[in-house]
Amino acid sequence: MATVLLIEDDAEGRRATGELFLREGWQVLEAGDGDAGVEIALREQPELVLCDLLMPKSNGFQACRRIRQKLLRTRIIIISGRDYGVDRSSAIEAGADEYMVKPVLWENLREVMERVMPADGPPSSASEEVPDFIRPSTRLKFWGVRGSIPVPGASTVRYGGNTSCIELRADGEIIVLDAGTGLRLLGNSLEEEFGSKSIRLTLLLTHTHWDHIQGLPFFLPAYKEKNALRVLGYEGARKGLAAILAGQMETSFFPISLRDMPSAITIEELKDMEFSIGKIQVGARFVNHPGICAGYRLATSSGSIAYLPDNEPYDTLKRNSPEASDLGEARAYAVAERAKLVQFLRNTDVLVMDAQYTDDEYAKKVGWGHGSLSSVVSLALDSDVHKLFLFHHDPEHDDAKLDEIVEAARTLVLESGKPMEVDAAREGTEVWLNAKVPGTAVAVSSGKS
Repeated sequence: MATVLLIEDDAEGRRATGELFLREGWQVLEAGDGDAGVEIALREQPELVLCDLLMPKSNGFQACRRIRQKLLRTRIIIISGRDYGVDRSSAIEAGADEYMVKPVLWENLREVMERVMPADGPPSSASEEVPDFIRPSTRLKFWGVRGSIPVPGASTVRYGGNTSCIELRADGEIIVLDAGTGLRLLGNSLEEEFGSKSIRLTLLLTHTHWDHIQGLPFFLPAYKEKNALRVLGYEGARKGLAAILAGQMETSFFPISLRDMPSAITIEELKDMEFSIGKIQVGARFVNHPGICAGYRLATSSGSIAYLPDNEPYDTLKRNSPEASDLGEARAYAVAERAKLVQFLRNTDVLVMDAQYTDDEYAKKVGWGHGSLSSVVSLALDSDVHKLFLFHHDPEHDDAKLDEIVEAARTLVLESGKPMEVDAAREGTEVWLNAKVPGTAVAVSSGKS
């Protein structure tokens, strides 16, 4: 008797699907979340797994990847209520055999199963050669996506409430982009992953506004002697980068000082606008935000990632520039600066960019240092970006509002006629570049929690 595992957080949906399989003589196993599903799959090794995409604990992409790395013969079908091309390609790159859109009719499901399941049943010989599942060579993961201040709570649970922090794994390097409150969760995950092994990583800061550094005092790897942390950033303030990072950990604010952290921490103030982190080439550009603030473009062996979490469009009417003696010069300056930014971002595979305000909100907040929705989408389109993640979500924007913003952004892209994909960054999302699974194409992909 063949066995199917149904991983789905909707109990009624599991029951209905399970009855269909029972009628066909299958043994049915059930799991209500991704983590439980992975545990059951690895223990029971079913012939087939039907896995929902959006679930608690581990989403469908994450669960699929973990199962595929251990069970190469099990067939996996991811099922979702969404029909986005990026989700479909992400499913295949995570190791799924097929991606289906709800509602799934039994006739359609049976056709898919006949196609992906071996004609003579599951392989009986453990020695039969099966192509290895190759992990993606470049992975980006969001740990904090919010701007200004953390906003935990029921209204932000889907997109997340932690401030800016992204993890990049590429070419043997671990690079952390900014140290907002999401850094605490990343640190816990790294310690669990590495155990007694040492962790060596680079923390690349865009600037030292509090929502980009406030997670550092709570970064668990910094409290272990076995680990080494290299901190890079630009800082034009009088006291310098090291003094600013240490300042938020003075005894008036925190019980442990930066110098008392047991790990090997080196802090370097950057001067050059091009440098390397291992084999990764990094380009930097100062952006339109109060103080010294940089955006980065990282070129990995699998593609490029640009990160501009705080940037205001160069407003041609209201921008004050020392170079501009009249309105005409101000407009010319703004046009030139935008053109330089377009060139900096040209053909980027993944762009993560500040889109904190809607257009209506931005009209009331010119000069606050943050982006507007249409200006960011327009910039990405003009730069021929492949995938745009809206980032640095406003504290007042709950999940429902961000859903509206994403749809508005996608409408702008649709009207442009260009193929760019756009989404809002959410905690737990993973993006893979150039995932080389045999028989699949190179693509940019993402998984959502």
